[in-house]
Amino acid sequence: LFNAHYDERCFLPIHVYDSATGRPVAIVLRPGKTPSGIEVRAHLRRLVRRIRARWPLTHITIRGDSHYARPEAMTFCEQNGLSYIFGLAGTRPLTSKVQDTADAVRTQRALEDREVVRGFAETTHRARSWSCERRVVARIEATRLGLDIRFVVTNLIGTSPRVVYESLYCARGQAENWIKFHKAQLASDRTSCRRAVANQIRLVLHTAAYWLMLSVREAIPAGRDLARAEFVTLRLRLLKIAVRVQETTSRIRLAFASCCPDADLFRHLAGALMLCPRAASP
Repeated sequence: LFNAHYDERCFLPIHVYDSATGRPVAIVLRPGKTPSGIEVRAHLRRLVRRIRARWPLTHITIRGDSHYARPEAMTFCEQNGLSYIFGLAGTRPLTSKVQDTADAVRTQRALEDREVVRGFAETTHRARSWSCERRVVARIEATRLGLDIRFVVTNLIGTSPRVVYESLYCARGQAENWIKFHKAQLASDRTSCRRAVANQIRLVLHTAAYWLMLSVREAIPAGRDLARAEFVTLRLRLLKIAVRVQETTSRIRLAFASCCPDADLFRHLAGALMLCPRAASP
């Protein structure tokens, strides 16, 4: 579909990652438009069903930007014992509820003549399309350019507004790096087939490549400079190198140049990955 924001026809796939490991959980190809609440709920239902079929006692927390803060999605999470934290677009009624804190932050910055002063507030809010009141946390930041207010909606309790925003919600930014690896460094945006199913298969293949590259990086010893390298660096240093291939009846030998700087690491990875247990599908 044509997307006015990007001024071209495009896809807007949904990327879901495990926040602890960075491994992809679901990559779904979809049209280039903002997902509706019904669509978000359908994806969540399918995802949660598959996770709980394998790990029924695992507590699941869903984190996403404001595109996923749909009443259908939040209601589904509340009805199925899921925690959630979503970005929330600001509105005039919502902003008015944190105006006192905003005024205090603005005044503090002016009195102390600081570059940035940040404050936090929380309130309960019920939008017109919501079925109940929900907890909303506001991050209020005053700079020389003015006031910036960001909101998140969550059903988490017992955590301070600062922890909810800075430690829990802002950790979502790491997912942007994983999407960058998937799209820019593994070229998963090459959806040039004419049918949607074929393009989804291409996305699955790129996701398999992502999983492989992540497994390679995890097998690198912590002291090596490539232990935290991006995928494009791993490909240049470990895969796109010159070797002499010797193929026999029972094996394939790779003869590295005598001055290859990462030959020892390549040998280590070959042995380590050979011993990795295969993960069973849920």
